[in-house]
Amino acid sequence: MTVQDFWALSPEIAMALLALLVVSVDLVTRSMAKVSAVAIIGLAAPIILTLNLWNGWFGDPAVGPALFGTVETDHFSLFFKFLLLTVTAGTILASVKYIASERVKDHGGEFVSLILLSVTGMMLLVSATELITIYVALELTALPVVALAAIHRTKQGVEAGTKFFVLSAISSAILLYGFAYIYGYTGSTNLDVIMDRLAVLPTEAGVPFGSYAVLLAVIMIVAGFGFKMAVVPWQMWVPDVYQGAPTPVAAFLSVASKAAAFAVIMRIMYVAFGDPILMQDWSGLFAILAAVTMTVGNTLALSQSNIKRLLGYSTIAQAGYILVGLASVPANQVGATFAGAGPQGVMYYLAGYAFTNLVVFFAVIAITSRTNDDSIEGLNGLLKRSPLLAGLLVFGILSLLGMPPTVGFMAKVVVFSSALNANLTWLAVVGVVNTVIAAYYYLRVVRAVVFEDPADESTFSGDKSVLIATGVAAIGAGVFGLAPFLLLEFAESALSIVPGL
Repeated sequence: MTVQDFWALSPEIAMALLALLVVSVDLVTRSMAKVSAVAIIGLAAPIILTLNLWNGWFGDPAVGPALFGTVETDHFSLFFKFLLLTVTAGTILASVKYIASERVKDHGGEFVSLILLSVTGMMLLVSATELITIYVALELTALPVVALAAIHRTKQGVEAGTKFFVLSAISSAILLYGFAYIYGYTGSTNLDVIMDRLAVLPTEAGVPFGSYAVLLAVIMIVAGFGFKMAVVPWQMWVPDVYQGAPTPVAAFLSVASKAAAFAVIMRIMYVAFGDPILMQDWSGLFAILAAVTMTVGNTLALSQSNIKRLLGYSTIAQAGYILVGLASVPANQVGATFAGAGPQGVMYYLAGYAFTNLVVFFAVIAITSRTNDDSIEGLNGLLKRSPLLAGLLVFGILSLLGMPPTVGFMAKVVVFSSALNANLTWLAVVGVVNTVIAAYYYLRVVRAVVFEDPADESTFSGDKSVLIATGVAAIGAGVFGLAPFLLLEFAESALSIVPGL
């Protein structure tokens, strides 16, 4: 490795070292307060290193290809690294009380370090430009989550961890087969080289992607990443894992894992399969997946009585909305970057969804830690018992629904507009209809919080750390809803120098 390679991977190296430091502090002090403090303060190092790569305070900004061309330190990857680091900081802050509880008291250090190691894999994943590197990074992302899901060692937790492990292994195997097919057809694992060779290889008329081998490879690749994105029909793990895993882990999975998966699938599709004809083929595939995913997620959420399972199905539906942006490849402007279209819309939605979903999950963490009840009925009369938490939860729910002036509303406007620009009017209509369907189960939660009478009249408040995390996430959801240009311009600058995007 050269100095440039170390420089390009400096945020990932800092995260891995921070994970080791957290374990060391836990072994020496056995103090969960110190473990949390070291983790939160230590996150400043990868954040500063990522900012440096963007701005070039020391050395060259966005140093480009590294590790023999297997990773790319461009603004696209740095955008997602900022997002992942923000989510990580919020998750750890919201987990301070949880890791000090009796359920995981002896494993608090491992809990934090596993999150940091998983994020290290995600940061490498969004930078990877070579298939083997993508696969290795994906495994580093997934394996710590298996332990995190079962860390409290309850029956539900062990079941959640087992389901995630088995289904993750199956999806990884399918993904590897897809990579093997595309390597066998093109003779390369580098995304740029794959695109160049697909452009000159002979094609079969009337066959999607010009070849049955490429068609099969794309289907397998989408299936492999569909598990991480919680896309139908690979979503079956989501509600059970969300319900059985610790709520901070569910929050982390719902945002970080989804963002990393969408980032890498965008890079693969726009770089390796960025030919205009191929783009129209996979655009149709993603459009169908988007319609099915949002419909299945919203429909199954209607009958849920557990708030974590409801949020699990909500996550599936939100993946469908994000796929609308991914499918929106303009027929007459293939490869163009313009406001509200394609990749920019996806990135804005992912960032806005991160803030919104963290508000809801963090509020649920604060509430259930006091009530020990994660049913929707357990939220009855919350406005009378804890007005601050009730307000934050309702705000987050309304943003998930897409009510103005929240970021959830603007995100839907952006992706639905991109669908219209891509002549996918039918998909935008499906999205609007699904938003109406989602109103039923989202407003059912709001009704329980605001209008129902509580079974217990006692009042309570959340712990300071989780309230801070929830408040910051709520501010982000509000600010980026009122001033969407802040995120849209950030996303546009991240895309401006990425080939194919």
